[in-house]
Amino acid sequence: MIQAEELIQEIRKGLLKWYNFKSGSTILYFGKESDSYADVLRETAGKLVCIQQKYPESAEVAEKGVYDYIVAVESLELHPEPKKLLQSWREFLKPDGTLLLGMNNRFGLRYFCGDRDPYTERNFDGIEGYRRTYVKEEDGFHGRCYDRAEMQEMLKYAGLHTFRFYSVLPDLQNPALIYAEDYLPNEDLSNRLFPTYNNPSTVFLEEECLYNDLIKNGMFHEMANAYLVECSLDGDFSDVLHVTGSMERGREKAVFTLIHKSGIVEKKAVYPEGKERLKKLIEHGQDLSDHGITVVEAEFKDDSYVMPYIEAEVGQLYLKRLLRTNKEKFLQKMDDFRDLILQSSEIVREDMGDGEGAILRKGYMDMVPLNSFYQDGTFVFYDQEFCEENYPANVLIWRMIATFYSGDMEALKLFPMESLLERYNLKQKLEKWQKTEWDFLIELRQERALQKYHERYRCNYGIINSNRQRLNYSADDYQRLFIDIFQNADTRKLVLFGSGQFAKLFLDLYQQDYPVYAIVDNNKKRWGQTVEGIEIQSPDILQQLQSGEYKVLICIKNYMSVMKQLETMGVREYSIFDASRDYPRKRKPIVQNPVTNAKMTERKKYHTGYIAGVFDLYHVGHLNMFRRAKEQCEYLIVGVVSDKGVRKFKHTEPFVPFEERIELVRACRYVDEAVEIPLNYRGTRDAWRLYHFDCQFSGSDYENAPGWLADKEFLEEHGAEMVFFPYTEQTNSTNIKALIKKKLL
Repeated sequence: MIQAEELIQEIRKGLLKWYNFKSGSTILYFGKESDSYADVLRETAGKLVCIQQKYPESAEVAEKGVYDYIVAVESLELHPEPKKLLQSWREFLKPDGTLLLGMNNRFGLRYFCGDRDPYTERNFDGIEGYRRTYVKEEDGFHGRCYDRAEMQEMLKYAGLHTFRFYSVLPDLQNPALIYAEDYLPNEDLSNRLFPTYNNPSTVFLEEECLYNDLIKNGMFHEMANAYLVECSLDGDFSDVLHVTGSMERGREKAVFTLIHKSGIVEKKAVYPEGKERLKKLIEHGQDLSDHGITVVEAEFKDDSYVMPYIEAEVGQLYLKRLLRTNKEKFLQKMDDFRDLILQSSEIVREDMGDGEGAILRKGYMDMVPLNSFYQDGTFVFYDQEFCEENYPANVLIWRMIATFYSGDMEALKLFPMESLLERYNLKQKLEKWQKTEWDFLIELRQERALQKYHERYRCNYGIINSNRQRLNYSADDYQRLFIDIFQNADTRKLVLFGSGQFAKLFLDLYQQDYPVYAIVDNNKKRWGQTVEGIEIQSPDILQQLQSGEYKVLICIKNYMSVMKQLETMGVREYSIFDASRDYPRKRKPIVQNPVTNAKMTERKKYHTGYIAGVFDLYHVGHLNMFRRAKEQCEYLIVGVVSDKGVRKFKHTEPFVPFEERIELVRACRYVDEAVEIPLNYRGTRDAWRLYHFDCQFSGSDYENAPGWLADKEFLEEHGAEMVFFPYTEQTNSTNIKALIKKKLL
């Protein structure tokens, strides 16, 4: 597996690696000789000089007028007098030299969405022009962002009058999309963009969903998070209008897609290892064409995949326009798209009506509206890079729907996704199609290797939602509504308002601590049905209860209408269950066991410990783990995977039923509490949010797995730890099952 740090370095190279530096040129770079940008420059430079200084002054460079390029990324912002610094830099360029600057934009959309300033580490400082910072001399100067107008003024002051701005998204460290100042995206960026932040915990808006409206209002470039500024002394600029990079895929799969002013779209491998993959694009296009699918004509030329720029509406945008103007035609065109997927290859297994759908000899994973144009009454496809043999057509149909709705709440309101899933008979095996797609994307995007990196810098939509909620209420109301939701819940009749996923999740997690008296719902069709054995009733039952006798917990995503409804009914005692928030369970008392605790007064390293597992064919390895864990913690909770969980996540059948497995665990003298792990709430993070344990114990066979390492870091960030015990090589469930199957036991 590719190491995370290696991938992170590759991602950063995307800022410069597409640029056509003249071979053998002389380059002055302000940065470390060992960093990503220096690696890129070294590949083409005849001579590379690296200056690593906080304030790189002109005196540090001996030669003037000898450099073809000067490159500085996030360097100018660190200098208290950037105009003078630019003036000195200009002197070292040849008459036809070029200065490339990577700069953060203080009016970047990320900061309006709640991200912290990278230099002051506070919200909104840059937007306000730093008027609240650097006021006192003792504060010092740590750097600042500039807006586009300020950058242009500085360049002109330094005598750099010819320049071109490229907008960089999501930021300089993760340059996935680059747009020249005279070019605008013609696609739905909510599907393409994965925003990153200096501090995701303070973000309260979904940045990726705002760019389409910024484009319509002429504000896209002004509010870009960062810029690559090309300053050319002789006025000769790159002819590239747009760059899409995929550096995170690794050397074999990393590609740049470049749109040139000449009307050519070029797809080129970042590294030589990827050139053979590009040739496959020609083969795939020909195969689709042979099956009657219209594709953009392309050729393999000079180690690049080349096709003409198409002046047509992207299929995704065409379908979204139809949804807003003509739903009947929208459905017809979605049907047409589905038919094209089924037509794209030979069917090796017909749809038998069992929910499995048809199996295609070749499944083209990127046959989605986003990778098509709508032209002359049909969808025209391009960039069909990925092809899988004997592939379920339903996965491709699911991708068609999922990518269409991604990040578009308005589309979900206009026509529920559920309706399309039913229309194409996907609901019966939906989890299967989702998992198949996700497995493909995880591998392609190196999600496992980059998990820790993404968690640190990408937004968390649960946090965004919670931050938004805080903005809408006073501190007291927010505390009552969203934090102290269990106040009086254990002394009054608890009524859940809502019977969907949120209610089911609440019952999974908290029913044993806070018994639910009733479930109510506004949907009459659900009345009389049950959730976990509790009947769903009309909200009218609340009128039959006395004030002070009950508490309502709203368990739906869009809670505002229910709040108003309860207020109208005179109900004041209610709170809102936020599925993304941490609500620790009641802490059970620790009972000292004289058998396991010889010294009653001796404190152990951890207060609460946690272990999770299936514990099938209970054996001495499990016992040893419980014993060693109990030696280190005062209270040990053991989570046991249910039979449904084993089938869903392990894809196998347990030998011993859940009820027997949990009883065996519960009977162990080292275990203080045995609990069922909720079916859809099974990971380390979810367990910590539920139990707030001080340490999770696990077998050493997981010690170097990327997912577990990411979980370990999560726990450490929240004041907990993860401890790995040696794996019992001789005795373990896998070996025992193998012996049973061989009839040796």
